[in-house]
Amino acid sequence: MTAKYRLLALDMDGTLLNDEQKITPLTVEWIKKAMEAGVHVCLSTGRSSRSAMPYAEQLGLNTPMIMVNGSEVWRAPHELYRRSLMDVELVKEMHKIAEEFDIWFWAYSVDEVYNRDSWDGEIDSREWLKFGYSTEDNDIRHKLLMRLQELGGLEITNSSPFNLEINPLGVNKASGILEVCKLLGINMSQVVAVGDSLNDLAAIQQSGFGVAMGNAQETVKQEADAVVASNNEDGIAEVIQKYILTEAGTSAGRISKQA
Repeated sequence: MTAKYRLLALDMDGTLLNDEQKITPLTVEWIKKAMEAGVHVCLSTGRSSRSAMPYAEQLGLNTPMIMVNGSEVWRAPHELYRRSLMDVELVKEMHKIAEEFDIWFWAYSVDEVYNRDSWDGEIDSREWLKFGYSTEDNDIRHKLLMRLQELGGLEITNSSPFNLEINPLGVNKASGILEVCKLLGINMSQVVAVGDSLNDLAAIQQSGFGVAMGNAQETVKQEADAVVASNNEDGIAEVIQKYILTEAGTSAGRISKQA
């Protein structure tokens, strides 16, 4: 089989992983086929490297990886290439806002993930990568968004309809994929990016071919070139089978955007 594209950038939660946090055997099988055909398979996740690494090892990946929504790019597993840190003053402001609204929050430092239950108030001495909030109250989430936009200097996305994830401005999965392309000597036009949430949107828009999972948020589906089965129905296997590997090796044109 010949590959139409050179890089497959995969979100993890809600995309590569099913709802039981597992990669199904069929998905593993097709990822191996893609790798055998010369496709670079790259994890592109909001997770920390510590949390993502076991899955990279399960798949036998030795490619660059995008972690913490692009705040880290790894040249290979266990080999850091670039890290973008958050302004400590912004972290303090975001923590104040979390306290004010009395909602669940978490923050990724270089070494650890902290949340409302484990927060010790020590901000200045740590290096921060990402901050997040979670609430099912739509009104509070909207007010939060307004406050965050007023702060400035922030890249605001989500990894579920009920949360907000914040990285330094300009840092996202698309910027991470662009760096990975440079490391591999390929172009964004040769990338297939797959995801389900707003933190995948920039990657889906800017890659050569953007795919939304069947369980993706509506905005993501609207911006994608194709929509496949859900994360519980081997959507990634479908991506590889339909859009990446071809018997003939002829390059297919971009599928028109979903209505």
